[in-house]
Amino acid sequence: MKKSSALIIAAVSLAMIASLFLPLWTIDLQAPQYPEGLRMHIWLTKLSGDVSTISGLNHYIGMKPISAEMFPEFGYMHYIVMILIGTGIITSLISKRWVFGVWFTVFFLTALIGMYDFWLWEYDYGHNLDPKAPIKIPGMSYQPPLIGCKELLNFYACSFPASGGWVIISSGTISFLVFVREFFLNKK
Repeated sequence: MKKSSALIIAAVSLAMIASLFLPLWTIDLQAPQYPEGLRMHIWLTKLSGDVSTISGLNHYIGMKPISAEMFPEFGYMHYIVMILIGTGIITSLISKRWVFGVWFTVFFLTALIGMYDFWLWEYDYGHNLDPKAPIKIPGMSYQPPLIGCKELLNFYACSFPASGGWVIISSGTISFLVFVREFFLNKK
């Protein structure tokens, strides 16, 4: 593995420390009755923002109350990120291409599994509605978008990475470029 590649992997690994202290994802809701909007931040270990207001509104259409207990991932996700950080630094110190290949593959698969897990939560949250809800619209589901914006009744919901998510996405993108350089462009 090239020395510059090892230094880049050390840098992106260290950069991911920021994701331990920043929100990973943000869901914004806009509606006429909330012109200032409502926002929920998802961190590695908690929720913040207008969670109780959003949860209270969602009750009317039969969604479950939003709480940290809904996310068992909060109990272990920060450990997974810390392991990726630590093994990334070790990978840069060992500086062997095959070790980097294993680390990058684990990083990539972890990100894919994390996004799929989040999508599953959104699906369950938006489809498994209380049949006794005060407002029922036959055939309507309220799954928030994984990435992007979507109209849900009179709400416009947007879901995007927050600052901590962008740190991880940037680290993954840079790691992918190093992977391409090491395994496809490096002639050694």
